[in-house]
Amino acid sequence: MGLIAEYSVDATPGNRFTEIYDADAYLDDAAAMDAARQQVVAGNGYHLYLHSLQADIPVRITIRIWDAPSPCPPPDAEGSTTVTIESATGNLVINQLTYGPAGAMDLPRAGFYEGFSWWTGRQAMRDYYDTVLSQLADSGRGAQLPNNWRHTQNTERYFLDLMWVREPQSLDDDL
Repeated sequence: MGLIAEYSVDATPGNRFTEIYDADAYLDDAAAMDAARQQVVAGNGYHLYLHSLQADIPVRITIRIWDAPSPCPPPDAEGSTTVTIESATGNLVINQLTYGPAGAMDLPRAGFYEGFSWWTGRQAMRDYYDTVLSQLADSGRGAQLPNNWRHTQNTERYFLDLMWVREPQSLDDDL
């Protein structure tokens, strides 16, 4: 099994969410977003929502494309779930709901991808976030927040390990 492509970007989880979607699938999906609140990562086939436990500190998102089924999540993963995403354009957008796109990845080819999403550092970042907010509220030094967010010892990371499965569904198939 070989790695074909990899892309990483930092994104701030506006309203505690980041999303990944095909460049032509820009409409939000409230049901998929609600599912992500329970499952951490959920989607509708064209969107994937990643739910963080904090709303201000950038998270690292890594998308990896494999030539065979992706490896199982490592033992140190805090959680994982199976995912699918269809990209008719071959371009995935990583979006910060409050701030706009953080980046985009050109896939090796358009199509339907499936695999795993897994994450690390989610709870540690939440604990850090809550501690900093509490300390700053007690001290009245809220202006230091941006500096605190840049100097965290923790990294909240989300991985998508995907494999191309088939060509994208034709729009004519829906008629």
